[in-house]
Amino acid sequence: MIRADLQAFPPCPFEFTNNSLSSCGHYRNADWISRKNRYRSRTKEGEPMKPSIVTIFNNKGGVGKTTLTYHLAHALGELGKKVLLIDLDPQCNLTIFSLPMETIHDIWVAEDDFVDDFAAARSKVSSPDFTTLLKKPRSIHFDLKPTEDGTAELDFLPPPIALNDRVHLIPGRLTLHLFEAKIGERWSGIYQGDPLSIRTGTRVRQLAYEYAALYGYDLVIFDTSPSLGALNRHLLTLADGFLIPCSPDLFSVYGIRNIGSALHTWRKQFDSIFHLLSDVKRSQFPEKFVKLIGYTIYNAKRYSGLGNDLDLATAHYNYARQIPETIDKFIDPENALPFKEILSGSMGGNSVIHSHNTLPSMSQKYHLPMWLLPDSTEIEPGDRSTIGGNQGTYRATKGAYTTFASDFLSRVAKL
Repeated sequence: MIRADLQAFPPCPFEFTNNSLSSCGHYRNADWISRKNRYRSRTKEGEPMKPSIVTIFNNKGGVGKTTLTYHLAHALGELGKKVLLIDLDPQCNLTIFSLPMETIHDIWVAEDDFVDDFAAARSKVSSPDFTTLLKKPRSIHFDLKPTEDGTAELDFLPPPIALNDRVHLIPGRLTLHLFEAKIGERWSGIYQGDPLSIRTGTRVRQLAYEYAALYGYDLVIFDTSPSLGALNRHLLTLADGFLIPCSPDLFSVYGIRNIGSALHTWRKQFDSIFHLLSDVKRSQFPEKFVKLIGYTIYNAKRYSGLGNDLDLATAHYNYARQIPETIDKFIDPENALPFKEILSGSMGGNSVIHSHNTLPSMSQKYHLPMWLLPDSTEIEPGDRSTIGGNQGTYRATKGAYTTFASDFLSRVAKL
């Protein structure tokens, strides 16, 4: 484990501006060190500060989870919170939404050999060259690779990418399935108290704490795949809370049923593990089992004039009404905040439930929140009239997402 007080000069986040990455220029700079020391003072007895960790998850893909996660993080930043996004989806959709392909390529290529065999690659580079590698952003799989291979952890953590002053990203990598395989392989060892197995099963959460101690995050958001496999078993249960984004359709309803069944099984498994582990080893896991903080309808096509309170087509409205009922029936109350507080409707009311049509595609193209696009100087001539002619719609998304983020924060505070 990298102790925050031993990482004397953490690399500052690399800023993503003008479609490229550049160092913020604070490395070993007095201002950066002062900020780092303030973060260190927020720890207790040298232990890393503990941000709230939340996972955005549904067993059904295609519900707009990436768009929601990206804009939620930026809305939280608008509300004064500092947020770290960790892309733990092997498909890397959040990374693709946030960064140009050339930037992702540069990050991945530099670490290819280390992902193949960390110890062998480390032995072939000099200490100064390895330090240079660590001073630049790396993928989450690179960060996890020493644990996967059972070697010593990194001397210090690579910097995150600053999407803006308050929203940072650790990018994903398509090879993360290798870490998932190792989690599955070492699962039985956790029951036996094997140190490497426990380290593998808890490393993502520990990384979140270590980055928070260095950079001062209030929240860490895990972006995940729709799978209920070994990786997401750990990501969900290592989080403090999770949010379910839903399309108003049959697949989301059944996805919720699957989540409830998985949580029921996983809680039993972890209760058995915790009964067998010593207090010291138990302390590496969360104190409490993860809790559902709510759901939101998302990316639903608006139909006005049909007489329902959600402005949805009748078929979609019927499924939307089934979502809270399904949560109530299939998710154990002990695995959620009180149902009376979270099932009265979508998080944030109806603020983000309807489709944004083509706005998210523009957001991904320019790697900016929708509400910032009208004022961006990077817009290509062919897109200026499209964005300019709808700038009111683009700007209005800020209010919608900050409403959603405010409700999100109120629920996180109850965990």
